Formats: sequence, C-alpha cells, structure tokens
Amino acid sequence: MTLDLGHHGDVDVTPGLVDLAVNIRPGTPPAWLRERLAGVDLARYPDQREALAAVAARHERDPREVLLTAGAAEAFVLLARALAPRCAVVVHPQFTEPEIALTAAGHPVHRVVLAPPFVLDPALVPDEADLVVVGNPTNPTSVQHPAALLRSLGRPGRTVVVDEAFGDCVPGEPQSLAGAPDVVVVRSLTKTWGLAGLRVGYVLAPSSVVDRLRAAQPHWPVSAPALAACVACSTPAAVTEARAWARDLIPRRAHLTGLLDALPGVHVVPDASASFLLVRTDRPARWNPLRDKGFVVRRGDTFPGLDAHWFRVAVRDDSTSTAFVEALHDIA
Repeated sequence: MTLDLGHHGDVDVTPGLVDLAVNIRPGTPPAWLRERLAGVDLARYPDQREALAAVAARHERDPREVLLTAGAAEAFVLLARALAPRCAVVVHPQFTEPEIALTAAGHPVHRVVLAPPFVLDPALVPDEADLVVVGNPTNPTSVQHPAALLRSLGRPGRTVVVDEAFGDCVPGEPQSLAGAPDVVVVRSLTKTWGLAGLRVGYVLAPSSVVDRLRAAQPHWPVSAPALAACVACSTPAAVTEARAWARDLIPRRAHLTGLLDALPGVHVVPDASASFLLVRTDRPARWNPLRDKGFVVRRGDTFPGLDAHWFRVAVRDDSTSTAFVEALHDIA
C-alpha cells in the first residue's frame, strides 16, 4: 500500500471542530509578539544579520553556524538539494517531509521503522548510511531519545540530522543537540509561538554545511516579519516563557494520558515528551466517528510504521481533554 506522505493534520481541520490534529500552542502568538510583528517595516528588503545573531546567541553558536529558513520544511528541502547522500536513512515513524524532500531530489530512501514503543536502536541503522534523519522528540510518537544515543549515530562521512521542531516542549531541553558542533539540528518557531502561517525556522550546523545549504537558497529567503520573530523569540524573556509553558504541559499531558489509559481497547505510547500523544485503538479509523462527535485528530495511517489503528492527539486544557476522552469512550 502506498502511503500518502504529503498528508498533514491541518487539511482535516474544518470550522466547528475542536482541533486536536495540529500541535500549535493554544493562545498564540502572544500579544507582545503580535505587536512586534505588526511594527515590521515591509517596504525594506529583509536583512538577516540581527536575526542570525539572536538565534546564535540563544543556542550559544557562531552566527556562521545558523541558517534561517521558511519553516522546518524548507530546511529538509535544502538538505536534500545540497547534500548528495549515497544511502539516506529516515527513522520512522516521524515527520514525513524529510523523506518527501529526499525522494523529490532523486535520493533513494532507506526506512528504518521502529516498533512500539518506538525506542531508537542505533544497530538498525545500516553501516553504509551517510545521512540519517531522526526526530527528537519525535512526531508523531512523542518519544524523546537520549542525546547520547543520537550522538552514537555519528561517524566519519555521515551526516546526522535531528528534527527538534518540538524540542522546546521539554523543560530545559536536556536532550537537545542544538549546541552539538557535529550534528545538523532543525528547529521551528511554529509550535510554541503559533507562527505556522509565517513560516519560520532555522538550522544549526557546522559552518561548512550551512554554506552549502545557503547556496541552495534564493535571495531573501526569509521574510522581514519572520526575521523579527527570530529575534523576539530568542530573547531570554521568550525562552523563559517557553520553558514555563513546557512545565505547564507536563500535568496536562499526564491528565490526558491517565484518562486514555483507563479506556478499554485504548493504548498510549508511554513516556511522551511533546505536546501530543500517539494512541492505538483496537478498532481502526476512530478519527471518522470522532469527527461526528466534534473532534479532529491526526490520523496515523499516513506515517510509515503505523496503520489505521493509530492516531495522534494534541494535549490541551484538562476540560478539553476530558470532553475528548468522553467522546472516544462513546464510540469505542
């Protein structure tokens, strides 16, 4: 069966439904960020220098090791265009855009498909792999891999790419490799700051890799509002706000997990670290009757390694989670 790798949760969200398919932090962008973006001079061509310096300072990197992108998705396209892997490996289940980008660029992809509970085993990665892409925490499993385990994937001649789009869901980001000098890390401002429509992210990588990626970009690849967002969301105050949200996420995630675990025939992937849970139900395609109950979740059957028994659900406030689980109970 051919999977629809290009399917993403936003296409399933329609007015009137409670959106549990897209993992944007509720109530964002915050007012202070909206005000900052509203003051951007749109008549001038974008100048990246301040944004590069801000992101570099945020992660204690040299600005030459930062590439600003139109969202994380563009970063994967640039990696596929700029690199020439002989054996590209994508660890699944995970965000499907890296595989889409590699395939579009003419690179065959070797899938390493993890079995539940989706814990990474480096021995599954072929020795000949010269490009490895893995998420951390992983979308859609919400599993966070230890940094040391990811570092163990590295070897001469191999590029390791870690998708940390949900990295700031974890208080203090203890397993982040954003400061690692020999790993390519992809980050996004989409989830925590509610900027999906702005398209803004960045790559942290050795300067030699950044140079190759930049050469594949067009002129002025990131808009002036997106650059302003990079500056605003990299300040100490913004980092503190993001960490507070990550701490608040823990009890809300535990609440939803506990409710789901109590349902017969429902199984939650353990040790979730992100702003969503991956759920398996004994009966398939539960997302269809859930829509009739007013809730939309992210179907799982478009992710390699999953099927129609799986769905991903965003963590929201306790009352929303309770109402959702009641709806799931009614249709189970």
